[in-house]
Amino acid sequence: MHIVVCIKQVPETQNVRIDPETNTLVRQGVASMLNPFDYFALEAALRLKDHNPEIRITAVTMGPPQAKDVLIEALSRGVDDAVLLSHRAFAGADTWATSYTLAAAIRKLGPVDLVICGKQAVDGDTAQVGPELATILDIPYATCVKGFEPLDGGHLKVVRQTDEGMAVWKLPLPALITVLKDVGNPRPRSYRATLRARRYEIPVWGPQDLNLKEDDVGLRGSFTQVIRVFSPERKGDRIILEGSIEQQVEQLYEWLKSKRIPGL
Repeated sequence: MHIVVCIKQVPETQNVRIDPETNTLVRQGVASMLNPFDYFALEAALRLKDHNPEIRITAVTMGPPQAKDVLIEALSRGVDDAVLLSHRAFAGADTWATSYTLAAAIRKLGPVDLVICGKQAVDGDTAQVGPELATILDIPYATCVKGFEPLDGGHLKVVRQTDEGMAVWKLPLPALITVLKDVGNPRPRSYRATLRARRYEIPVWGPQDLNLKEDDVGLRGSFTQVIRVFSPERKGDRIILEGSIEQQVEQLYEWLKSKRIPGL
């Protein structure tokens, strides 16, 4: 069984900067870290390997050369292999262009039985890459997975957190899941794996390695672009609701009505 874990390097919260020309996040030379949700994706894969040592785990990330740091982090926790997708043509990618590039890498790594992603990245907070990646790969997927177990016959049982409660699904493999922190606390680095991670030569793939055209990746291949970034204007108009719940509801209704809110 071959598992691919897609991880991402994100800027540290206090160091987020926007490129004024492209309106995309500045990643080169910025203090960064592994996306917090991706620790749980790594742990999910490693727990499967605990029960079946024959499983091979490959971590994949796309980013500038410094993104290799998160791959070293993954290797130091027990991942078998790692691949960095890095090229100037990949810069500025939206979620679709990112998923398109990751899908090409996964196909090259194939055959792959399971792809695991964190719930979302803390820089974009879209939670789109997992489902888009599964769509491009044409495999079934489940989001917000809080528990899972392999089943006989090449299937995976997953427990999903939904707005209505829990849902139990049976997914045929190959498949993709995005996981929540409920899958288990991330394990610490091991001494042996850390030594191996320091010696590991991480391959770097660009568009040519993936048989991709530069017009189809990065900013050029993105269907969406940020046109303008600005801080919202601060408004001081506010009201204080007093009285019983019923009275507060009536006050709020009258206030919204005075603002000509549609439907009121």
